Amino acid sequence: MPTIQHLLPAKPDDILELDEMWTFVQKRDNKQWLWLALCRRTKQIVGYYIGDRGIKACKQFSANIAPGYQNLITKSDMWKAYNKTFDPSLHECSEYRGETSHIERCNATVRARMGRLVRKSLSFSKQQAMHISAIHVFINKYNVQKANEYRKLTI
Repeated sequence: MPTIQHLLPAKPDDILELDEMWTFVQKRDNKQWLWLALCRRTKQIVGYYIGDRGIKACKQFSANIAPGYQNLITKSDMWKAYNKTFDPSLHECSEYRGETSHIERCNATVRARMGRLVRKSLSFSKQQAMHISAIHVFINKYNVQKANEYRKLTI
């Protein structure tokens, strides 16, 4: 979970965009999925999980969303695990309406800034613990940057 002191407070009308991105540790056969939840208003990553792409992983991801952000409207792609995990009255799956454009932009930023997440690269994580730690550090720095940008916009 992102460090809470860097997260801006949630508002009742906030919307979360959810997505997952493929990574690996040591070799491409050792697939890891980075699940991300992004607040549309602040552009901060309010939850993440690294694991497989199954329903159990999605449930763990849901549990890792920061307090205050857990019962908000969520938008995602059509991956079946989302429908089985998130409250249907608060969750909407869409593939064609641009409802996940902010999280897709965030995914591109994450891949551009973290060499170990680039798909075709000589940079990769050799150990699971270092993979998780590097992602955690990146997300916290990213959230500090987004909090500062948001504060500048709202002054």
